[in-house]
Amino acid sequence: MSVLLSRELERIKRSLLALCALVEEQVSNAVRALLERDEELANAVERRDQDVDQREIEIEEECLKTLALHQPVAVDLRLIVASLKINNDLERIGDLAVNITKKARALALMPAFTVPFDLAGMSEKAQSMLHDSLDALVNLDAELAKDVCSRDDAVDAMKREIRLGAEELIRQNPDDTPPLMRVIAIARNLERIADCATNIAEDVIYMTEGAIVRHHESA
Repeated sequence: MSVLLSRELERIKRSLLALCALVEEQVSNAVRALLERDEELANAVERRDQDVDQREIEIEEECLKTLALHQPVAVDLRLIVASLKINNDLERIGDLAVNITKKARALALMPAFTVPFDLAGMSEKAQSMLHDSLDALVNLDAELAKDVCSRDDAVDAMKREIRLGAEELIRQNPDDTPPLMRVIAIARNLERIADCATNIAEDVIYMTEGAIVRHHESA
């Protein structure tokens, strides 16, 4: 590997890890805004989304420039390809965090409504998967990445349980339809964050082992 290519790869890694930290903070704050009915925190998450989008664009440009100028092969090529995919998933997670804050704000403006489901538990599982997938990326830890992949089904099951339970409550009491529809949407967004965390974990496996693994989308 040339010295110049090595420097470019290190720059990409640093930029990607900085975006990881920002996105993880965005998800954490979105969940706090939801659970604490904090409208100001929800607004702060939305404002910072532009920063996420800008960093995603910059990382993509760095990766494409490196591909064009250096034509890397083998391990170096895998690193750049995986970085492009992870970069896209991080931007998507940032968007999902904003989606959660929008629903959190709407719930905060409604009369007090007790959510009869374990959204906090689902949030914790999704955030844990995201945190561990990013740790796996930082440390290039394929075993931790595989562990993240194994936990996706549990989050999928929680989303299905919340959706079915909310639909039943809507049938029983149509007046609760607005808040319950937002609860369904929040569960869907949390499940998609877990899916993106799984994607990142799969890309870590690809980076470290050269193996392509894919999970199937849940209904």
